[in-house]
Amino acid sequence: MPKRKRHWRLNVLIVLVLIACILAFVAHSKNWIKTEGDRVQILSGIFYEDIQISKMDSLNWVDKIPQMERKRGFSAWAVEKGIFLDSLNPDKRISVFVDNLRNRKIKMVYGDSLVVFLNYSDSVKTDILYGQLSEQKEISKAQFLDEN
Repeated sequence: MPKRKRHWRLNVLIVLVLIACILAFVAHSKNWIKTEGDRVQILSGIFYEDIQISKMDSLNWVDKIPQMERKRGFSAWAVEKGIFLDSLNPDKRISVFVDNLRNRKIKMVYGDSLVVFLNYSDSVKTDILYGQLSEQKEISKAQFLDEN
């Protein structure tokens, strides 16, 4: 029996699908965090948050994130990304940008009820980010008090 040859378009399609999967993995594999003035922007794949630091209610460290229900996102190994719902308050939206579940996480509460958990895979980078955010929060707080 003669060997059947696969069509070249199918090979191209397979390669394009593999490239798309690799690009999606790279886009979600790390957090890109940018602080500019009074804003912090967090991007990880299709998940994005733009937070005004002056409207941040609290900023603190947590060792573990609470039990939550996933609305959109993913969990793989020690990585969790996406939009989650609080299991006790299903109306409360929680954004999670955690590169390493084993390390400490930064918990930001802003707008009275919106919560963000984030960290880098490198704990030193997370410590530096926490220092920058707490410094910016203090500056914003001082400016607000001076205006009033």
